[in-house]
Amino acid sequence: MFGRLVLFARRHVAPISHDVNSEPQFTWRAIIVGLLFGTVLCFSNLWFGLQSGWISMMSLQASLVGFAVFKALEGILSVPFGPAENVILQTTAVATATMPLAGGFVGILPALKMLDKDETNGVRTVLNFGELCAWGVALAFFGVFFGVPLRRQMVVKEKLRFPSGTATAQMISVLHKRDDPTDDGREETVGPVDNGLRRRERRADDAISEESESGSNEAHEDTAKLGDSEWATKLIALGGSFAISGTYALLAHFFPLLTALPVFGSYVSREWAWNLMPSPSYAGQGIIMGLPTCTWMVVGACVGWGILSPVAKLEGWAPGDVLDWKTGSRGWILWVSLAVMIAESTVSLGIVATNEVVALVGRTRRSQNESSEDVDVETVDARFLVPGWITWGGLAVSTAVCMGIMKALFDVPVYDTLLAVVLALPLAVLGVRALGETDLNPVSGIGKVSQVVFAGVMPGNLVGNLVAGGIAEAGAQQAGDLMQDLKTGHLLNASPRAQFAGQMIGSVFSIFVTAGAYLLYSRVYEIPGEQFPVPTAQVWLDMARLVNGHPLPEHVTPVAIAFAVLFVALPIGAALVGRSTSVHMKIGPWMVQRSTVQRWWPSGIAFAMGIYNAPNFTLMRAVGAFVASMVTEIIVMRAQRVPDERQLRRKISILAIIIASGFVLGEGTLSFFILLSQAFS
Repeated sequence: MFGRLVLFARRHVAPISHDVNSEPQFTWRAIIVGLLFGTVLCFSNLWFGLQSGWISMMSLQASLVGFAVFKALEGILSVPFGPAENVILQTTAVATATMPLAGGFVGILPALKMLDKDETNGVRTVLNFGELCAWGVALAFFGVFFGVPLRRQMVVKEKLRFPSGTATAQMISVLHKRDDPTDDGREETVGPVDNGLRRRERRADDAISEESESGSNEAHEDTAKLGDSEWATKLIALGGSFAISGTYALLAHFFPLLTALPVFGSYVSREWAWNLMPSPSYAGQGIIMGLPTCTWMVVGACVGWGILSPVAKLEGWAPGDVLDWKTGSRGWILWVSLAVMIAESTVSLGIVATNEVVALVGRTRRSQNESSEDVDVETVDARFLVPGWITWGGLAVSTAVCMGIMKALFDVPVYDTLLAVVLALPLAVLGVRALGETDLNPVSGIGKVSQVVFAGVMPGNLVGNLVAGGIAEAGAQQAGDLMQDLKTGHLLNASPRAQFAGQMIGSVFSIFVTAGAYLLYSRVYEIPGEQFPVPTAQVWLDMARLVNGHPLPEHVTPVAIAFAVLFVALPIGAALVGRSTSVHMKIGPWMVQRSTVQRWWPSGIAFAMGIYNAPNFTLMRAVGAFVASMVTEIIVMRAQRVPDERQLRRKISILAIIIASGFVLGEGTLSFFILLSQAFS
């Protein structure tokens, strides 16, 4: 497979050019650095995914680290490292980093392992290394092939924002001293230089830009030292936070008490599992998530672990140990969490689907009144696009491979797997659209929709139900990640074909890396266990049991229904707020900005995460988010004379995310090396 990708890259992707008026696109130096950093991210994502279900793309961080690597090698490079090349680097890194989620290594595979013997239908659910790699191959590619044609509609024509992709493009522009590609609002005409990718008319403002080129170069020279100090500061912040978090990981390994401090008293800690884990990595996750999300997670923890858990145990509905999934209150409140996720995901996907149908009808009517010249909105030369025969041929081949592997591994009928892929594709469209508009890809809800459907297709087959959910999640995740990257590339004039090659190489490489790492975790640690409770796997498993008619725990049904009804109403309210045209909204006696209402609107997924994760994971996230928010406000208040407060907040936010990423990467990376030492000792 690698050989074919290399041949594809050599034949069809722009190589390094020594022409000063062009920029390199696909380069093996960018691919290699992307693979190396993506591997570090993959280890970190697998660690935290098994612990609490949290996965991060970290495209911003990949672009920063890649820039720093080539900045250090600047003196020996024959061709400078450019922004389009950086786009390929971060695309490869993201593809490598997100395989733990896209491949089901933190959800589906542990859930299969947790099935009772009488639920497996005689199928072996614990896989060896070769079988894990085959599983990864089955899930890794059809979402990528399907995501390619979505670029034209969602990125080029509709210009959906894809906030993370846009932020990454802005970061790369800052690092390479280019203008912000989103400043003038004409995304289709911006780019680092005209390197032959764009097929557009020469415009008047292009001529103006050329006339002022020398002045612009002088301005860049004047600000070069400032720019160098800015990226160096970011790199130092990343390295410092990495070291702090790595140190905590080592201390926690030798002194396990540091992972659960009884800050609320020994009784509350012992009986109700309320502890604080002072982990910098979870504080970093809170910074990345933001204060509103973490606030609703804390609300969920208070409701779930502070009210419902004690009631269930004291009433005798869940008499076992609080942390026990089967007999304890943790398993009891998980059903409430699942009800909330199902309710919000179903309604949210319904709203997105309705909007998509309305938009499709509108596009169809408009296209009937437009000439073919008007409809053709593609701005990139066809030589740099992924050919249709690769897209649709690859989709067909990857689907056939998925069908064969699922039959061989789990005895899932090939036509059922085909139906799962066919169902996954329109669900992926909805997920990508939600991602483009809100920066949230509802992959968990998409997987559960597939589980509901396949409860009717394969009744009583829990293995097949989990596999179908994994296929739907993988398709939405891969397509969404690729679309964020293609948005970044579109803003920076990078070749979509080169990005596709980077995505494929990263995915292939990560299959083997993730499979090996997962096997090591399974051999050294008990999964699920105290170190890795894999809460998302338990959610998948309970959903499979629910839709296949398994009984619910005592007295949980009315509570779950009540919360489901509440969180059916909230997405509808959020949609109404989003459609409002007023800048301010009246809430009681106060007038509040609509953007503030949207930002703080209750999140069902965050609320549910606060329930299915133990409080020690949630509380430190909230601490990190609160501290970052307070520091930001203090800095802004002290800098009252700054002409552009929005720009200042943006700079603080980027620096905070970089520090947070160092916290996450430090503990995740050091913990993996601790794992290696234990595995081979």
